[in-house]
Amino acid sequence: MKFADPRNDIAFRKIFGDENKKEILISFLNNLLNFAGTTKEIIDLTIADPYQVPKLKDLKQTILDIRAVDKRNIHYIIEMQVIHTAAFEKKVMYYVSKAYYQQLDKADDYPKLNQVIFLGFLDFVLFKESPNYTTRHLILEENTNGHYFKDFELNFVELPKFNKGLGELPDVKDKWIYFVKNASDMTIIPKEMQEPKEIREAFEAANRLTWSKEELDAYDDKGIYIQEERGRIEYAKEEGKKEKALEIAKTMLSKGISIDIIVEATGITREEIEH
Repeated sequence: MKFADPRNDIAFRKIFGDENKKEILISFLNNLLNFAGTTKEIIDLTIADPYQVPKLKDLKQTILDIRAVDKRNIHYIIEMQVIHTAAFEKKVMYYVSKAYYQQLDKADDYPKLNQVIFLGFLDFVLFKESPNYTTRHLILEENTNGHYFKDFELNFVELPKFNKGLGELPDVKDKWIYFVKNASDMTIIPKEMQEPKEIREAFEAANRLTWSKEELDAYDDKGIYIQEERGRIEYAKEEGKKEKALEIAKTMLSKGISIDIIVEATGITREEIEH
């Protein structure tokens, strides 16, 4: 078998956005949000933005991958984000707010507004101060930590922080995270991932040998786009570092510091400094 990388948008949507295999998404949400075995457990849901290859072929953004609504009318936004783009945090709040207010047909129907829960899988570290690979963010009162405004909830999984092996997966939640991060490196479904059946079915959905040519082309196109975006961002970072070093060099020159010292301090060549 050759499994697709769930971190690729096309694969992520194919695995979790299939209306005919909703049990995969239900298990995914119940375990990642710690709903399994509680009164909050999702029994059924509707995928508001289901998987469609023609629609996804020219996809250029990695936000709002799947929107699901359960029987309690709670809205879920599930996203796979591989690149830390500018103002990413603000984009998350925008899409959550948009999903919230779009529930209304008219402005005075406020009692009809239902909770919006965001679940983001990130292929980068967002919260550098936290060692935890999963975090939950709520609106709390500053002094008492009272949770009075309950309609917004943000959950994140930071994949670079998750370093568990197959023998270190104590629950289904960790199995799902392991699947998202490592499926593309496997050629068989490991015995540790045979249960629950929804994870096994997710592997089957990720098996590229069963995909159509159109799906494979869309998947490859998205992979190329991701690599190009990563390269563009890295280039911009390097250019930014160089611009900063040049500014430092100019300041040092204005203070009469020798070129040899500036070269050593900034890493800029003598020719660039003399220019």
